[in-house]
Amino acid sequence: MTQESESKQVRTSEDVRAGGGAIGLHPRVHFRRLESNPDLPLPERATPHAAGYDVRSAEEDVVLRPGEIRLVSTGLTMELPEGVECQVRPRSGLALRHGVTLPNSPGTIDPDYRGELRIIIQNLGPEPVTLRRGERIAQLVFARFETPDVLEVDELSATHRGEGGFGSTGTG
Repeated sequence: MTQESESKQVRTSEDVRAGGGAIGLHPRVHFRRLESNPDLPLPERATPHAAGYDVRSAEEDVVLRPGEIRLVSTGLTMELPEGVECQVRPRSGLALRHGVTLPNSPGTIDPDYRGELRIIIQNLGPEPVTLRRGERIAQLVFARFETPDVLEVDELSATHRGEGGFGSTGTG
């Protein structure tokens, strides 16, 4: 099997449960296409050192009016490995050029979610913005997370900073 055909291989949930979801410490995220997305690229990194995987709109021309918040479909569902979350973040170019951002950034997708990956997107700019089908609208960053025990205590340990909050460590 060539490297190209191996990367396009379709895997089932049974493969994941049987240990096929990860090789060593390198987790795999599985995507399934919905009918609205038979052809768009799966999320991908723009450069070899990019942290984010660009995800695309599966909707026909979405026009965002100034101030409008909208849910945009990607036509994908995904299965995350246990202990890995997906953070949904804005794309810097859309933010700089048009004022387009994600109001709940970073959004968190939990590993037990199996619904469609949809992006909450907002136009903070002064002009309407058209997002075309296939346009990169957000980036996905995958991160491991901890699930510590939560305990109530009478006191917390002391630190030099103490209760000093916003700006308490100086400005320089």
